[in-house]
Amino acid sequence: MIKLYDSPLSGNAYKVRLFLALLDVEYQKMPVDLRAGDNRKAEHLARNPRGQIPVLEDGEAIVWDSQAILVYLARRYGDGAWLPLDPAPMAEVAQWLAVSENELLFGLARARAVKKFGREFDLKASQEYGKSGLKVLDAHLKNRQWLAAGQPTIADIACYPYVALAPEGEITLANRPNLLRWIRRVQSLPGYVGMEGIADYG
Repeated sequence: MIKLYDSPLSGNAYKVRLFLALLDVEYQKMPVDLRAGDNRKAEHLARNPRGQIPVLEDGEAIVWDSQAILVYLARRYGDGAWLPLDPAPMAEVAQWLAVSENELLFGLARARAVKKFGREFDLKASQEYGKSGLKVLDAHLKNRQWLAAGQPTIADIACYPYVALAPEGEITLANRPNLLRWIRRVQSLPGYVGMEGIADYG
């Protein structure tokens, strides 16, 4: 059985839990206590030398980094739609994976980390950078239901958690109607599971 090393409050780990649920793939949760430093122990560093979560074990395959895990799961267990192989839609997906690792991670996620976990990032700078990403997403979704390829893909799964968690970083979504409709669409996907801190926008 697949093993997922994660922490319940990690947005990046939630991406993987959400995608596994949408794929209806069974797995075993392997909790990693970040506050206790479990991620810096030799056993975990052998799985991921960066000392981060999530990490996925699937037989002989060990995959770390949430984006890489989404790619792996899409090709291993998806039906081909979650990560199209045609060049143009694949590039579209990659573009939004990049947004999830830039404006959303260094903006929204860091603002949340300051407010929720007391991390010492620049709150205002993080909020402003996150808002710039939300503006781009909201404009892109004005006439689209999904971020890429005209259908749900791992681009949506990668971007969704920290957007939906933005209020925990004191960033409002009330002025982003297209994003709110997109959030509701994600929450309506068969198999959807939530996490602490994400409101039900249905």
